[in-house]
Amino acid sequence: MALTRMTPSEAAKLIKNGDNVGFSGFTHAGCPKAVPRALATLAEAEHAAGREFKIGMFTGASTGDSIDGALARAQAVSFRTPYQTTSDMRNAINNQQVAYFDVHLSTLAQDLRYGFYGPVDVAIIEACDVTEDGQIVPTVGVGISPTLCKLAKKVIVELNTWHPKELRGIHDLTQIADPPHRQDSGVTGVRDRLGADHIAVDPSKIVVVEVNEPNEGSGFAPVDEVTRKIGENVAAFFVTEMKAGRIPESFLPIQSGVGNIANAVLAALADNPAIPDLEVYTEVIQDAVIDMLESGRVKFASGSSLTVSNPTMDRIYAKLPFFKERVMLRTTEFSNNPEIVRRLGIIAMNTALEADIFGNVNSTNVMGSKIMNGVGGSGDFTRAAYLSIFLSPSTAKGGKISAFVPMVSHVDHNEHDVKVIISEYGVADLRGKSPRQRAEAIIENCVHPDYRPLLRAYLDSGAKGQTPVNLDTAFAFHKAFIATGDMHNAEL
Repeated sequence: MALTRMTPSEAAKLIKNGDNVGFSGFTHAGCPKAVPRALATLAEAEHAAGREFKIGMFTGASTGDSIDGALARAQAVSFRTPYQTTSDMRNAINNQQVAYFDVHLSTLAQDLRYGFYGPVDVAIIEACDVTEDGQIVPTVGVGISPTLCKLAKKVIVELNTWHPKELRGIHDLTQIADPPHRQDSGVTGVRDRLGADHIAVDPSKIVVVEVNEPNEGSGFAPVDEVTRKIGENVAAFFVTEMKAGRIPESFLPIQSGVGNIANAVLAALADNPAIPDLEVYTEVIQDAVIDMLESGRVKFASGSSLTVSNPTMDRIYAKLPFFKERVMLRTTEFSNNPEIVRRLGIIAMNTALEADIFGNVNSTNVMGSKIMNGVGGSGDFTRAAYLSIFLSPSTAKGGKISAFVPMVSHVDHNEHDVKVIISEYGVADLRGKSPRQRAEAIIENCVHPDYRPLLRAYLDSGAKGQTPVNLDTAFAFHKAFIATGDMHNAEL
């Protein structure tokens, strides 16, 4: 029996008001496009006719504009999890038009299987191949796709011929057993392969929509003086740790968050001859990792997505056999698994929106209340890492915001999990230090010179005790910015 074929508009009509819909992919990579846009058009038509139309959204991580952007603009989303980066969705969340709950990426698939968030009615999966017996081969982003396909009543496969069928074999599509049957993951090395190269689905559940669309990813900003210096500071710190015997000479696998700072850090590691060739066990494989694979500086990379620019994607497809030998794409249950992170001794590097002088980190909320993107996978790696590092430029908004404050306005990673903080000014090694000693290290090594006197004054004003906090002025930096647009005006 042949699989059912439909147009994007026909497939969108399978989704009803109130349905919970799961989308494949991780970042823009691996995300469907045509069917979500058709769904947004359907929602707009329903609203114009005076009828309610909203869905709940489950994703692997952030998505492209065709999902988060189009559906937010169509006011077609009732709730959203776990992570987003699109301005329209962000605005809808902060305007309380979409109920958003932020969760660690490694836990969402199992939470769905446990039934914590209700059913998955429909899954929309981008694939490079689908067979008549129900073998679905994802494209370049996995996320939670196997769990979505398992739970969904209907699976819409967006068969995207922009991606070659020859991608089959790059994936490791294992799912973790649920309690009480869970055992250890079985991953003892970055290259370990455990699962299938496809997702097996009952063919009667599948509807196929054929498209040919490129990824929605764009390139990252070029390395500037600040990000270059952060990268150099990271590399120099690693060399020092190796000389001290705290990082083995063979090095350890690294995880790096998404964005311009991460790319700059990877470039700095590649340029430093004292850093040996290394392996990557991460969630997002970016352009810099592809460069390092080609040069031999990265020996193998495991992640959940190839989050690269389209020119870099073209390079990968032109040398696909080369990269299939050196890259593996996993579900987030494995790419972000804290058990594996601890076992492999991963060095985790993530970006902070702000940190306070005691080492607490805010990764998600601006001025405490407005979501930026979400916690993503940073928590999955931070707490279990061999060495947890947070990176941040010392200032933002032309110097009017200090990334280092008396007390963070929202806590995602507390002082017990944050081992090292690095800015363009230097490295604050927080290991083995008391709260006051951590504060002194951060102020002297990471804070912009303009803000050091203010933060020293705050530290000196703190109450006597283990952690010298002054509750009267703990949020003076944030209050000054809200009132005057400049943290320099903080009154301490």
